[in-house]
Amino acid sequence: MACHPGAGYWGVNGELPWIENTIARSLSWPGSYHNASCGWVISNLLVIYEKQARGFPKPRYTHGALHHERRYQLQTKPEEYPGRKADLVYCMKSGDLKIAWAKQYMPVLSSIRRRFDEEMPFAGMTIGMALHVEAKTAVLVETLAAGGAEVYITGCNPLSTQDDVSEALNTREGIHSYARRGAGVEEYYAAIDRVLDAHPAITIDDGMDLIYRVHTQRREVLDSIIGGCEETTTGVHRLRAMAREGVLAFPVIAVNDTPMKHYFDNVHGTGESSLASIMITTNVLIAGRRFVVAGYGFCGRGLAQKARSLGARVIVTEVDPRRALQAHMDGFDVMTMDQAAPLGDIFVTTTGNTGVITERHFPNLKDGAILANAGHFDVEIDVEWLAARADSITHRDGIDTYLLGGKAIHILAEGRLVNLATPKGMGHPIEVMDLSFAVQALSAEFIAEHGRQLAPGVHDVPSAIDEEVARLKLAALDLSIDRLTPEQEAYMSSWTIGT
Repeated sequence: MACHPGAGYWGVNGELPWIENTIARSLSWPGSYHNASCGWVISNLLVIYEKQARGFPKPRYTHGALHHERRYQLQTKPEEYPGRKADLVYCMKSGDLKIAWAKQYMPVLSSIRRRFDEEMPFAGMTIGMALHVEAKTAVLVETLAAGGAEVYITGCNPLSTQDDVSEALNTREGIHSYARRGAGVEEYYAAIDRVLDAHPAITIDDGMDLIYRVHTQRREVLDSIIGGCEETTTGVHRLRAMAREGVLAFPVIAVNDTPMKHYFDNVHGTGESSLASIMITTNVLIAGRRFVVAGYGFCGRGLAQKARSLGARVIVTEVDPRRALQAHMDGFDVMTMDQAAPLGDIFVTTTGNTGVITERHFPNLKDGAILANAGHFDVEIDVEWLAARADSITHRDGIDTYLLGGKAIHILAEGRLVNLATPKGMGHPIEVMDLSFAVQALSAEFIAEHGRQLAPGVHDVPSAIDEEVARLKLAALDLSIDRLTPEQEAYMSSWTIGT
């Protein structure tokens, strides 16, 4: 990354006299510089962390009525600055670029943000979040902050955080991010505690870690919470278990269970992003391989269909007889994991349950079998058993190879979410998360308005919210649909017509 050397370009008393000259120069450079892909061609939201660390104030520029750091295209040619030092001013924050890239493909959330900016539904409220901190999540966070919320966020998976995005969020007014990729257990829960220290009125979870912490160790926070939202299947399962036992202390909307989440996030999002991450991490061919999908819910269904479209010979394992029959009718081979273990080349778990691939299966796997998890927590593949008994372990970026009885077993992303926790995992496609996070934003708004009137427990997303998100997406695509005529509405609502 090309940046200006710190010493000679700080000027007097922390002034930055070189900035305007650099901008002017960049506009006159040949077009080839603008198109180059090397590290010294940089587009950036100017945020100067090193300068702040040394006590200098962060420079602010005014552009129209908005008092934000101006976006400049700063470009430097490396040969002009041969004496670079470690304390360079960063000319580029990649997190800002990632967020800007995601935002252009999220028209539904952008539409909601414009309304939030006018109506301020979260004015005076604090929102606490534990989600995968990456670019698409950042757009949701900015949307909530635009609606007047003070937002505190941390990660919901130690390996899914993109540090540059977390840093970029911390430059936004009213947003505080504590997420860090690779955080250990102690640091992970310390970050959750920092979110809860803000005493949020609304919680937004992906896996229920915030809510679990509140109910088990931070019960003093309960008084401030109106309600929450839960993003994923595993979290909803845990919440329903709490509700059955009568211990869930506030209302939570199960965002995961809405049709907009199932049809698009689970099917298309999990299917495409998991395959993309597996392919980019391993560089192996999918076509012709036996691809074992554990679980045939919405996530497993999408993964199986998309793997087949790439030429894989797909096997499905299930515990639910109805889903197993559905997989069979959809044209997939259906068998037990015991039967699939010696046949499969690539295994992906999508169950959200524990102990799916275990010590019973490992000895029967092929040499070179690849195992990944697209469910949620790292409990579907018994990696601890492998680690304790492997003859040797070889670590690569995103791949841990366990040598067991002369056979290599490759585990991707430490058994965590393969679409997010591999080094190049980017999570669900942007357009998919535009829909899911639009549901999140509107569900949070619903909690802000009606949470005090809701009973503690798990609540469905109001159908009006789901339909609004679909309508906004159709409008963004410039697609039109039919409407029921009065006669049709009368027919569908009557029990006397049609006999």
